[in-house]
Amino acid sequence: MAQRKPWLRRIGWLVLIWAASVAALGIVAALFRGLMGLAGLTA
Repeated sequence: MAQRKPWLRRIGWLVLIWAASVAALGIVAALFRGLMGLAGLTA
């Protein structure tokens, strides 16, 4: 079990960083969409 712990910890960090980057990208996309809406550039 001592061998698996670092591996699981690395996978956990990888998933955490991936989720944070996806969330940040979503926030930036929402901001751009809002700014474009304010500028009258709606689809």
